Amino acid sequence: MDVTDKLLVIGGPTASGKSALALALAEALGGTVINADSMQVYRELPILTAQPDAAAKARAPHLLYGVLGIEELCSAGRWLEMAHAAIAETRAAGRWPIVVGGTGLYLRSLIGGLADIPPVPEAVRAAVRARLAEIGAPAFHGELAARDPEMAARLNPADGQRLGRAAEVLAATGRSLADWQRATAAPAPEGLRTVLVSPPRAELYAACDGRFEAMLAAGALEEARAVMARADLNDSLPALKALGLRELMAYLAGSLSREAAVAAAQMATRHYAKRQMTWFRGQFLAGYTVDKKLNEQYLTDSAKKIIDWLLTP
Repeated sequence: MDVTDKLLVIGGPTASGKSALALALAEALGGTVINADSMQVYRELPILTAQPDAAAKARAPHLLYGVLGIEELCSAGRWLEMAHAAIAETRAAGRWPIVVGGTGLYLRSLIGGLADIPPVPEAVRAAVRARLAEIGAPAFHGELAARDPEMAARLNPADGQRLGRAAEVLAATGRSLADWQRATAAPAPEGLRTVLVSPPRAELYAACDGRFEAMLAAGALEEARAVMARADLNDSLPALKALGLRELMAYLAGSLSREAAVAAAQMATRHYAKRQMTWFRGQFLAGYTVDKKLNEQYLTDSAKKIIDWLLTP
């Protein structure tokens, strides 16, 4: 099969089953699974970020999983460079690149390009970060909403990193980050096909809860303990926002009971999945949608139908 112009992108919320679908398609098509999840790039958190295990990696090649240390930053621009290299490597090997993940900014950058935003002066960035540290993310979100309601509406009030980025771009350029993103004009990659995995909400939420329990059984608590032991880590690092990590560290520190930590982590995961679905429904143009829970039989049926769709001229 000529794969020089093939690219399959699979998006969906956390715990939707998109990684299992990507693996099934990679096996059937002779593909390589390429990560598009901002947390799964970090090597110290394979369990908490639900990275493919050794058995999955034995079934098909996987790229961009666990490639950075937890102390590193991974912006959309850095990921896009790695993704382009991974896609080229996959095609050169005669395999079909299958990009899968739930980080909307990463997927948008791959499909439509990144906005060409001028560099933010260091003095502006420092002032924004100082204000954020002074008043905290929720209050900072309120200030941003008064000046840039569109970006504030898109962002989680607790996400200091993205709030700070929106504020610094506005301060440095006089334009909303949303305006810069709309101005991006890049053609879609050649041979692009897109799939959205969008199970019913109740089933998705149940999967979120069940998966966190499975993570605990697999050793997620030990991952959290190892992170706590790292004295060199700054609280603002993106990797420390991994779902469930802060709740488990609070349990280990004695400020939450195990039951409260699990409940809080599960709730945070459900809320994140809801935000992801809002983004995908409004920002991701899917050529094919899987709208049921991906149990084993439906996964097999869906993979067959998607393969037929992909191979139809």
